[in-house]
Amino acid sequence: MRQDALARDRMTAHMQAVEEAEARGETGDRGAWKWAIRKRVWDYMEKHDIAANPRPVHHRIPNFVRAELTARQVELLPEFARAKWIKVNPDSPQKEVRAAVLRAGKMLLVPQPRLRTGFFSVLDPAKIGPGQVSFAVTQPGVVAHGEPIDLGAKLKVDMVVIGSVAVNPANGARLGKGEGFAELEYGMLRVMEAIDDDTPVVTCIHDCQLVDDIPSEKMLCHDVPVDIICTPTQTIRVERILPKPKGIYWDKLSPQKLGSIRVLQMLKAKLEAEQGCALPTGPDEVLPPTAVRVGKGAGKAGGKAKGKAGGKAKGKAEGKAEGKAEGTAEGKASGKGDRPAASGARWTRRAPAPDGGAADAA
Repeated sequence: MRQDALARDRMTAHMQAVEEAEARGETGDRGAWKWAIRKRVWDYMEKHDIAANPRPVHHRIPNFVRAELTARQVELLPEFARAKWIKVNPDSPQKEVRAAVLRAGKMLLVPQPRLRTGFFSVLDPAKIGPGQVSFAVTQPGVVAHGEPIDLGAKLKVDMVVIGSVAVNPANGARLGKGEGFAELEYGMLRVMEAIDDDTPVVTCIHDCQLVDDIPSEKMLCHDVPVDIICTPTQTIRVERILPKPKGIYWDKLSPQKLGSIRVLQMLKAKLEAEQGCALPTGPDEVLPPTAVRVGKGAGKAGGKAKGKAGGKAKGKAEGKAEGKAEGTAEGKASGKGDRPAASGARWTRRAPAPDGGAADAA
């Protein structure tokens, strides 16, 4: 409880700093409204014991109970079946997704956490034994089994999996933890021509992270929308509304962020040398604090939380993952509750139609 209170205090202090900087016109188009949504979701997950280690979940891509069920949903995607190379974020709730990629015999691309030690690491399932997979998808395991690549690597990524704090299923707009790493990783892959507009972007979240108050008009050119949302209970296909970023938008990248990521500094220097001119620099930014690294015990609620939904979403639900005890049966315990209050609307769904038709979002 003490650490949870500390996380809340740090969150409040950061929101105040962002609001003050925004009022002074020092933060460009980085709005404090995003932090209000993040705080609402993080607080809700902690309050209702949906959060899982590492806790508190504030300033993280939040881990949650039954997160492994989202990996089962990903495995059912036809895009997953077709993919040979898949990029997955390094955060805790996507650990089982990373494991699923390797167990399916697919090449796994994992960013270095916070891009602080490099760029991406490639894990080849042919070089990792079945008994090593669970370790290989942890941070130490990626160091031990991964092969670092640089910006000059030639590869084609068939699917991108990113973590989120909140997602609007009506338009695919998402919020991460506020540090912009998913956008930077996506932008660098575009620069490398490893992905394009048609590369599916998937996010894996708890049902309580579905919201309806991330409007399309407030999304920025570098924000990455998602095509598919996988929760423990459902898969939602999002209508393509928002454009995807084309690369790195240097005029949006703050000097604080650029100064903290060496691979970006290298890329900028390379492009400036090639083009013979200086690239622009974005407005200053109030960098968020890093997460508090303490806390024991996963959440107990299994997603049986109370609250109100954020979502009159239009995404098409593909229904519950089919499986044994770890699939459908456990899925019923996860995410059946309401979601954090947004406009007071409730996200509802029905079972898929017998012909595989979409579920309703009302």
